[in-house]
Amino acid sequence: MTYNNNERHYDIDWLRTLAFGVLILYHVGMYYVTDWGWHIKSEETSTILQDIMILTNPWRMSLLFFIGGIALALVQPRYSSWHLAKSRTTRLLIPLLFGMFVIVVPQIYYEALSQSLIKPGYLNFWSSYINPNTELLRDHHTIIGLLTWNHLWFLPYLWVYSLIFILLKAPLNSLANSKLLKKIPATLALSMAVLALTFVWLMLRQDYPPTNALINDWYNHGKYLLVFTLGYFFVLQRSWWTFVIDKRLTLLVVAILAYVFIIADRHDSFTVLASQFETNLLVKLFYGIILSINHWAWLFCVVGFAGFYLNRPSPILSYATKAILPWYILHQTLIIVFAWWLKPLLLNPLLEAMLLLAMTIFGCLIGYEVIRRVNILHLLCGMKAVKKKYSMQLRLQS
Repeated sequence: MTYNNNERHYDIDWLRTLAFGVLILYHVGMYYVTDWGWHIKSEETSTILQDIMILTNPWRMSLLFFIGGIALALVQPRYSSWHLAKSRTTRLLIPLLFGMFVIVVPQIYYEALSQSLIKPGYLNFWSSYINPNTELLRDHHTIIGLLTWNHLWFLPYLWVYSLIFILLKAPLNSLANSKLLKKIPATLALSMAVLALTFVWLMLRQDYPPTNALINDWYNHGKYLLVFTLGYFFVLQRSWWTFVIDKRLTLLVVAILAYVFIIADRHDSFTVLASQFETNLLVKLFYGIILSINHWAWLFCVVGFAGFYLNRPSPILSYATKAILPWYILHQTLIIVFAWWLKPLLLNPLLEAMLLLAMTIFGCLIGYEVIRRVNILHLLCGMKAVKKKYSMQLRLQS
């Protein structure tokens, strides 16, 4: 199987849709998982759920950055650098600001309520939340007060990486089309990716644990900028793409083996090895390689399966491609609001989780239907504005 980069990559659109779908499931799971902190938590939590969520935890956001690099590489030949920078800024930063000032607010409000840090009163809280000089929840302030982007952190990161690549468009394209890069076999490219991520993990993970705060978040930048870069070059090298499609089953086996090791290690199956993690560099290197292999094997596995099975249009995909950003903006706030409403009912956890997921999906559906019918909301949610259509009668009257 080969690719023509001038054609629509439906598999990439499917991957983006499925990745955001997994994100919704993951954030519903965060309400119930035992050890991981979140904005609000269920009284009934599960440790088994952690093992399930670890399956996608290392690479689910990487897949979105990988797709971001692919998308930029595919679109950049058709537009000037100025147009690309303007488009990325409009479609990423405006939704980010709208999200921070409007959409994210209930998340902070209900989190503070759950911890008895504030008294009920949403409008009073919102007026303090948008005031950078507020004294409310002073211990939770950043340099801009209580304002935060929470789950929308992906947007500023993607914007920064996109601008870097837009500014370096000419040399990057020269490298992408160079004979040197085209001569690199896929096995070597993937091996280099594993080693590069292992190096990033060894050098940055301990000193700069993930914060999603953009500033000084060096491990995340090392990881996600690497993934974004590989996505940019990956789509321009047909042999690499063909390789992961052809080797998708092998990649799946490798991914499963790495995941099994990680879960077994979490359950103290390798205590002798784990006890040497802090003192033996070779042991730490071994863990880093396993984690890196797990990350890349799953990522390329899903890319390979999508390339083989999903590179075709669909009415569902046509809807999802337009709806996915509004769904992403809305989903976590809806999960938290609905979880807060359901909590006093003391439902069976499984029933509650199914109801919470259904309410979130329905809320996203309704939210998107409103957004796509209101032109200003198109801009605020990163969608292309719809040109107003006038009837023949109105044109004759004007």
